[in-house]
Parts: sequence; C-alpha cells; structure tokens
Amino acid sequence: MSKRFFEERSDQSEVKARIVEKYFNAWAQVVMPTAERRDGKIAYIDLYAGPGRYRDGSASTPLLVIERAIAHPKMSKMLVALLNDANKDNSSTLEAEIGKLPGIDSLRFKPEIACGEVDEDAAKYFLQTRMIPSFSFVDPFGYKGLSLEIVNGVIKDWGCDCVFFFNYNRINAGINNPAVAKHMNALFGERRADQLREELKNKSPELREALILEALAEEIKRLGGTYVLPFTFKNANGTRTSHKLIFVSTHFKGYDIMKDIMAKESSTHDEGVPSLTYSPADADMPLLFSLSRPLSALEQDLLTSFAGREVNFETMYEEHSVDRPYIRPNYRDILKKLEGENKITARSTKGKRRANTYPDHVLLKFPKET
Repeated sequence: MSKRFFEERSDQSEVKARIVEKYFNAWAQVVMPTAERRDGKIAYIDLYAGPGRYRDGSASTPLLVIERAIAHPKMSKMLVALLNDANKDNSSTLEAEIGKLPGIDSLRFKPEIACGEVDEDAAKYFLQTRMIPSFSFVDPFGYKGLSLEIVNGVIKDWGCDCVFFFNYNRINAGINNPAVAKHMNALFGERRADQLREELKNKSPELREALILEALAEEIKRLGGTYVLPFTFKNANGTRTSHKLIFVSTHFKGYDIMKDIMAKESSTHDEGVPSLTYSPADADMPLLFSLSRPLSALEQDLLTSFAGREVNFETMYEEHSVDRPYIRPNYRDILKKLEGENKITARSTKGKRRANTYPDHVLLKFPKET
C-alpha cells in the first residue's frame, strides 16, 4: 500500500469510508440476532487495512468500524476484527492507533492484526474455511491480490457480504498488458479475460467501461455472488471513471440496504433516480448526469415486465430493481402515477387501505399487453 495514499484524506476517500461504515452498521443489525444464537460472533475483515489514520488525523475505515462496535453494547461483545496489511509499518501503526481508542478494552475480542501478502494461499484459506457472519472490505491500492477466488471465499457462507475496490483506471490499462496478465486472469478468470481482450479492441471509452464491468459482474454471479452493485467515482473533471466500489452479496436484503446507502452518497439524481456515482465536478457541471427522464422509462418497463400479473410491492421491487439504479421511492412514485391514471389497479386483501400506500396485503394488477 502506498504511504502517499494515506497522507491526505480526499473527498472520495470520505465517501468510500462512509459507504463502508454505514453498510457495516446496517449489516450488523441484521445478522446479530441470528449470530447471537449461533457462535455469538460477527466479523469485520479488512485485507488492506492501512495504518489506521491519514496524516491529517482522520480515521480510516478500520478505526471507524471498531469505534462503532465500542459504542454498541451488543456489538462490542460479538465483533471479531481481522485486519491485515502487507506493509509492516502500516500494521504496527494500525495496532498502535487501535490501542489508543477510548473504550477499546470493552471489546470482548481483541482486534487481530496480521502482516502479509494477499495471495493464492489467502484465497485458498477463505475458500476452505467456514466463515462466521462477516463483512469483508478488500481495498488494494492497485489490483494485486484481488481475485474472484478471494471474493467468492469471503461471501460463500451465511451472512457474509463483501465490498471491494475496483481500480478501473489501472485495470482498463492492464487488461491488454501481457506483463500483468496473471493479475487480470485472477480478477476476471482466464477464459473471460481472454474474451474481454478481444471484445475491447477499438471500443470507445464508454463502451470499454460497460464491457469490463459486465464481464466482472457475470463472473462474480457465476461463482455465486447473486447481487452485484457498483458505485462509480469520477475524476476531478467528472469526465472519466477513476475507480469503483463493488458490493457483492448472496441476499437481496443486503443489496437493498446498500443501494439505499449508495443512493444517498450519489452526487446527482435525475427525477429522483440516483446516479450511483460520486463526481467532484457535478456541482459545477450538473448536465454531466444524463437527462434521459429515467422515470418515464421505469413506467413503461413496469407495464411491460408485469403485464397480466398481480403482485405486491415487495415481489415487484425485488424482481425488478436488481441491476437497475431505481430505489423504493422511485417505484412508489410511478405506482401512484399509474394508479392515478387508471393504468393499474390495487386491491387490499385485508380490508381498507390507506391511499397511496403499498403494504404487503395490497396486490397490484397490471393489464395484459395489447
């Protein structure tokens, strides 16, 4: 990990840390009741933990997570923090910073700090080990050590989710570089990487990005990561993607929670639909976000996708929202519009319903396509 990375905390680093910390807290609240009846443990795993603080004194993600656990009576008794960095100085500094945290002795399990490369042996360990409910953060400075096997290993068991840092700039440059072919093959799988190298020839920057992300998501899903959600960071001018945070889960609830968090961290919204992007330039150049009237597209898509069906809101939302940017309020707005225009009907199976609400007992009837 480059020391320069930790010299100053950028706006993008703050957004990244907020997304990870917010999700960790929400995830913990969901899994703790079941975990308490099992082993009584949950884990936060950070494979590239860094020194703990930036030069300006602000805490990096591991310290934020541990501070959160210290402040929560139940979490403080359940959290197992497994923190690693390949840089010995980083590991030593991180251990010292953790030791200074107020209330650190209230944790039942002392954070475990390791110093080692994230390599094939690490991937094998995660693949072969039965994991307690864990939230893993994989944030390499470049792409060395990031592999499909690592991602698959840390999400394969119940209650296990992962966020990893995808350095799009360097991966885009490296996919056709023979010198780093081993790393690209580990990230995409050799077959998919070879296919991608051919597909990317003579493609525009926008299409290259779409193809690379699609290839990555397809391979993750093939290995069992049912729900894949990317959050994009743009460069200072807002013209190119610099990197992405990629969330992976096997459960829709996790996907739903993370999408809401990412929506709130998005720089822009179009008709209430989040960009799922942080761009420093958006405040000055808001037209960089597409003016495509996405709610109009959602309206027509729902009428087509659910034609002739009667479903409740949760069924419709879970079926339709995956791999799309829309969030719950977008669907509610469109359903109110469709119902108001008599394009769909809603009936309650449990008596009277409050207007413009869609609880589970309200069934939405979509007309057959003509």
